[in-house]
Amino acid sequence: GSPMKLSLAAEEVATFYAKMLDHEYTTKDVFRQNFFHDWKKEMNEQEKKIITDLDKCDFTQMHQYFTEKAEAKKALPKEEKQKLKVEQDEIAEIYGYCVMDGHREKIANFKIEPPGLFRGRGDHPKMGKLKKRIMPEDVIINCSRDSNIPEPPKNHHWKEIRFDNKVTWLASWTENVQGLLKYIMLNPSSKLKGEKDWQKYEIARRLKDKIDAIRSQYHRDWKSREMKTRQRAVALYFIDKLALRAGNEKEEGETADTVGCCSLRVEHIKLNENDNGQQCVVEFDFLGKDSIRYYNKVPVEKQVFKNLKLFMENKDPTDDLFDRLNTSDLNKHLQELMEGLTAKVFRTYNASITLQEQLAELTDPEESIAEKILSYNRANRAVAILCNHQRTPPKTYEKSMKNIQAKIEAKKEQLAVAKKDLKNAKVDHKVKKDEKSKQMVEKKKKLLQRMEEQLMKLEVQATDREENKQIALGTSKLNYLDPRITVAWCKKWHVPIEKIYNKTQREKFAWAIDMTDENFEF
Repeated sequence: GSPMKLSLAAEEVATFYAKMLDHEYTTKDVFRQNFFHDWKKEMNEQEKKIITDLDKCDFTQMHQYFTEKAEAKKALPKEEKQKLKVEQDEIAEIYGYCVMDGHREKIANFKIEPPGLFRGRGDHPKMGKLKKRIMPEDVIINCSRDSNIPEPPKNHHWKEIRFDNKVTWLASWTENVQGLLKYIMLNPSSKLKGEKDWQKYEIARRLKDKIDAIRSQYHRDWKSREMKTRQRAVALYFIDKLALRAGNEKEEGETADTVGCCSLRVEHIKLNENDNGQQCVVEFDFLGKDSIRYYNKVPVEKQVFKNLKLFMENKDPTDDLFDRLNTSDLNKHLQELMEGLTAKVFRTYNASITLQEQLAELTDPEESIAEKILSYNRANRAVAILCNHQRTPPKTYEKSMKNIQAKIEAKKEQLAVAKKDLKNAKVDHKVKKDEKSKQMVEKKKKLLQRMEEQLMKLEVQATDREENKQIALGTSKLNYLDPRITVAWCKKWHVPIEKIYNKTQREKFAWAIDMTDENFEF
């Protein structure tokens, strides 16, 4: 219970933790241990002697301070908020643009991430570690020789200045937690990014003409005399059928035990001859990219099941399932099947084709716009499930569901009153039989109709939120779904594109919006 004055460095790191006090992360042991370990490194000798147990540290006053600051910012008058926005816009005008091939292009993330605590996705083993402040001495600048090379802050220098026109980044540095390279890139709406996007989806479309031959080939290879070919064929079947990632070899020192298809171990799958009436079921359970758990039970073809039994024979749980296969072998084989083919192209192809098929199946021409949007989100959800794009339910989920349910109840009460009013107006018109009472009946009819539409919209919204609670739709929408499928669907069914894509997404996919008509087929 005694107050403690911290040194500047230790206090700053303590504030990072205090700001996250009401977050689920600070309840996780790994997060707390990693934070405490890195926090101690920032303490002076006296602090290290006194602060020995995180459980005895009370961050609530600090947390309160930041909460009040955030609330005060929210409560600023409109004029003050506008003033802050103008200041930010002025900064963006100076730093947020570059000139590429004579065109002024927007930069995506011109602000370097401030120091803080690493969160990671899923159950990342490094969550809670300290992300250090990036200094000019850490940053490599990349521009043309004849450009105005940005000045570093006073008394500082850049790590290096490069003139490399073979890459698309403008600045880069290495972050300290995972040792990954970070980049400042052009905005997704830039010409360069748009072209790369278009090429990516065109390669996936090319796969459409080859997919049947590729599938026939790997079906035949399941019975190959060579074990390596069999393993490759089963791995390819998983990549195609389940949209699994190939699974790259680990960097030295990478601690997260994440795997992809090629690096699956015997312990990651279970074989069930019969599971609730389904034959040849494979149960997958492993940590995929970003330490997101992949759990799935899938019925597979009989020959695949036989092969998996064979691959697991006389092996320990920690042995590789595909011991004769690695990612580079698989990638080399994919290139032989089709130029530009990778496991990611399979994901893009299967995601896009799934969206197109689901939209054709779920869209009812008679439905309202709100119901069509629900159908779109359901089609998008099928893709997110295929790609294992999960999320933890948002903190605000319970509150927003309560709000929407309250709105539904209020609307139902209003509807009951409107029905009663219409009934009374009809009785009144029956008696009076004049123009005024007739108009009143029409007016009450229209009001009732409007309220029924509003109620339906609210109910559709509630359903959508409930179904999306643990599914992240954004990743597939931005990275795996050919935007032309969405644009064509919107144009065909007269759904405003802004109901599906937000402003940033519309800028990113401007090329698709401009070039696509309602008859586009992936």
